[in-house]
Amino acid sequence: RLVTLLRDFCGPLSEKNVSLNFALIYELLDEMLDYGYIQTTSPEVLRNFMHTEPVATKPFSLLDLGSIGLFGAETQQSRVAPSSAASRPVLPPRGEQGTRNEVFVDVVERLTVVIAANGTPMKVDVQGEIRLKCYLPSSVEMRIGLTEEFCVGKSELRGYGTAVRVDECAFHSSVKLDEFESGRVLKVTPSQGELTLMQYQLADDIPSPLPFRLFPTVPKGAGWVQPSLAPHPRTSNSSQALNVCLQLPVPKSVSSLAQELSSPEQTAELQPSTKSIRWTIPRCQGASQLSALFKVRAGGARGASPGAPPGLGTGRDLRASLLELGPANLAFELPAHTCSGLHVRFVRLPGMAGSPQRWVRYLTHSDSYVLRL
Repeated sequence: RLVTLLRDFCGPLSEKNVSLNFALIYELLDEMLDYGYIQTTSPEVLRNFMHTEPVATKPFSLLDLGSIGLFGAETQQSRVAPSSAASRPVLPPRGEQGTRNEVFVDVVERLTVVIAANGTPMKVDVQGEIRLKCYLPSSVEMRIGLTEEFCVGKSELRGYGTAVRVDECAFHSSVKLDEFESGRVLKVTPSQGELTLMQYQLADDIPSPLPFRLFPTVPKGAGWVQPSLAPHPRTSNSSQALNVCLQLPVPKSVSSLAQELSSPEQTAELQPSTKSIRWTIPRCQGASQLSALFKVRAGGARGASPGAPPGLGTGRDLRASLLELGPANLAFELPAHTCSGLHVRFVRLPGMAGSPQRWVRYLTHSDSYVLRL
């Protein structure tokens, strides 16, 4: 409950945001507690006693793991969000109350995947949330329609299209479900701030192919190891993967790296502290082909012939070194994409005067995406 309150008053939680709004958080705790006893946790009641204004942070990345920072990131602003969305606090200053008419509905999915060396998925888990960020008056009822074919469990089938199935889901206590069974409609009367309307989970059987596949080859010879990696984005041609980063652990004896990358905007470096190769790709188009060839060697190795260049050794040393190679860990963000197939059909505000701005956005990102070599 405290985390929800802090998000309502300060915006997405992060170390920087907490630091900037320390005075506001202190005042909030002071009003909420009296001699160690909780007096109230209602945002509407506490708002009447607050005097410190929230401090807005600068625009940040699409993926801020502290809060999954979607709102107004540079990579999506021009497509799905107003340009100043990230530069404003969750709660507007008191003099501006009621001047904003905006609501954001975000479908966020986190992927946990383990893929075997032959490309077969060993584990696939999707954790999803539907998040609401509201700037409307607190008395406004909102109706959010989900995909008609949305069903919970394997036995339930709905609609005439492809089923959008999840294993289980849970709703916020303020969500009314009287129209959910018949029309897949969520009804809620939110207060100003951020609210998680629904959480859901899907394991193993997802309707769409995994966003990335990896085709590794590890030729061995003359004491060298040359891992060649070719991640293949399996999304539509019109979509883009952002902030793609592949981390490849290498043998501890490795001291230098030679590389061949498929495009100039890509970068790769050997990180001595973690003994891994970090391959960074700012963005890549769906259905494109990426490739990288890394050649690593050690500062000195046992078993190498006199006069041979320093490598990973031969025979037993080389086999032992190969055991330290991998697995690869992939991080990425996929805007406007959901692996479960869940979408929002409509966001309606019946009875509200004016025409508020309604934004629906989708994001899939990797929580743990492991590819074995």
